[in-house]
Amino acid sequence: MLVDSHCHLDFPDFADELSDVISRARQAGVARMVTISTRVKRFGQIVAIAEAYDEVYCSVGTHPHNADEELDVTVEELIRLAQHPKVVAIGEAGLDYHYDKAPRPAQAQGLRTHISAARETSLPLVIHARSADDDMIAILEDESGKGAFPFILHCFSSGLELAKVGVALGGYISFSGILTFKNSQDIRDIATVMPMDRLLVETDAPYLAPVPYRGKRNEPAFVANTASVLADTMGVTANQIADVTTDNFFRLFRKMPAPAEVKA
Repeated sequence: MLVDSHCHLDFPDFADELSDVISRARQAGVARMVTISTRVKRFGQIVAIAEAYDEVYCSVGTHPHNADEELDVTVEELIRLAQHPKVVAIGEAGLDYHYDKAPRPAQAQGLRTHISAARETSLPLVIHARSADDDMIAILEDESGKGAFPFILHCFSSGLELAKVGVALGGYISFSGILTFKNSQDIRDIATVMPMDRLLVETDAPYLAPVPYRGKRNEPAFVANTASVLADTMGVTANQIADVTTDNFFRLFRKMPAPAEVKA
């Protein structure tokens, strides 16, 4: 079995065929999907999807693109919303200096708020990091000094130093369809030096469809293609990478009940 640790099933791209998308994921061996929050104000829509499908769980948080819109979201509010049984993660929050859609101080403030919530709840923080390696390293090291918190560097496309620091601080590295792109040898090289017990796979659907679907709308079923490339990159079989990434997922997402085959 496989797990899609990061997708956006509430996005309009899936509105007309969500049940079919989830069915295709199931047929591809994807037993769990985490649909990730980008705005706390839309939490009701996200949790409704998680409630409607046994395989789907969700997070609560504010994407860095929207950080300045939700600076009023408090640690206490995140903790309260995270009490819902289907909420298994905090975020996504982070730093995105590629698009700079929100002021950088607002992004940093939002990230630190989410870190506090992750620390208090022990739920993994889903971190978005793009073109902001130095500042992300500084914040992770500073906040880890205040107390450990579980986290994922999702859709990893950053440099080796951030990957090393993330793992050293107890974090996990999640690879998306970017790993499969022809021009992503640097990301594959980083994967080869990461410990196997810190690897995850995701789609970030509807974005970043892996080869051979690149350029099309992504969906959770396609996580199998990313997992296949990760297996080749790590020199193991597809079954081995499925087992490893699934075990890693349930070790990190402790709140989520594992299917019987994983428990066995």
